[in-house]
Amino acid sequence: MTRTESADLVRLPEHPPGEFRRSAGRFPTGVTVVTCVRDGELHGMTVNAFATVSLDPLLVLAVLKTGSRTAGQVLRGDGFAVTVLGSGQEQTARSFADPTRARGSSAFSGVAHAPAPGTGSPVLVDGIAYFDCVVESTHTAGDHTVLVGAVRAFGQLSQEPALLFSRSRLGAEPDLGWA
Repeated sequence: MTRTESADLVRLPEHPPGEFRRSAGRFPTGVTVVTCVRDGELHGMTVNAFATVSLDPLLVLAVLKTGSRTAGQVLRGDGFAVTVLGSGQEQTARSFADPTRARGSSAFSGVAHAPAPGTGSPVLVDGIAYFDCVVESTHTAGDHTVLVGAVRAFGQLSQEPALLFSRSRLGAEPDLGWA
């Protein structure tokens, strides 16, 4: 088979955007809450597009929906925190993903949190890990913004399994028996 014949085999048919979302949803992701403090108010949003970028320097990235009210607050400042959620935090993930939730500090009512050591952004203490960051750079990517953060502090909060998102569902990280 020639390279041209092989390329003919992988021509993709046209699909509606929902089909793309379903296909991408087959890739499981961790679930995080990105937070900040602006003008004395706490802000937070659920984000499942999060990754470590570099060990030298320590960098992470989060992808935020452009135009969302919390993304605007995070991008307006210079610091933010990311809390990785544990398997028992499905309700927290849903709450911070709900566009009709309470605004500002009211969204944190009943959610145990403490200020991150560098930025003062809320860290959800029932999470499993956190990263306290200053904004390194931002990049427009379609209808989202890629936020790159330089990590100033981080730590593990729990040994609980991670909360995962896959196929439009939340669930616990499987126990693979790794130490």
